[in-house]
Amino acid sequence: MVQDAIGAGTAEKSNPPGDVIDSVTTETADESRDEAASKLVDRFSLWSGAAGLIPLPFVDIVAVGGVQLEMLRRLSDIYGVPFIENRGKSIIASLAGSVLPASTATTTAMGVTSALKSIPGIGTAISAFTMPVFSAGATYVIGKVFIQHFASGGTLLDFNPPDYREFIKAQKEKWNSRSRGSAAAPPAASTTQTAPNTGATSTAP
Repeated sequence: MVQDAIGAGTAEKSNPPGDVIDSVTTETADESRDEAASKLVDRFSLWSGAAGLIPLPFVDIVAVGGVQLEMLRRLSDIYGVPFIENRGKSIIASLAGSVLPASTATTTAMGVTSALKSIPGIGTAISAFTMPVFSAGATYVIGKVFIQHFASGGTLLDFNPPDYREFIKAQKEKWNSRSRGSAAAPPAASTTQTAPNTGATSTAP
């Protein structure tokens, strides 16, 4: 009986309560989900940059918007959030145009840069350099905002862009830092990927 009591005590100590196991499992699942979402955003940012290289004025902007909407669809799937296409388009437009004054400037710059593609020579060269940067950066920030929102239990229906004003600012700074770091890094071998539903291609590390 003494041995049985000792064995029972040892078993009780070695097996954590069920709620602890559930908590650890949930945290692990959340981390895996967030990691998958972050990789998705990085990939779609590259595809947005590729879409920005489309040589036709304003067609590139439409293509970038398509990439961003598909990214939102995929993020909704990852977090189990119902996807509403019209609502998604509205939110993306709101994020790009009204959350921060700088966002409005960026949106205008994208339009002007796209229009430059109609000017042979210098216009095409300028747009080829700047449009992919604008496109990739905007997609990265939008993706990070949705990760933050969905991870906190939000949906497309309760999304309020002004609530993420400071978060957006921080993500833009993070993207700019990454861009500067990438520009300073030596070139590496790359592979070509094709963006889903857009036909755009990108060169990914």
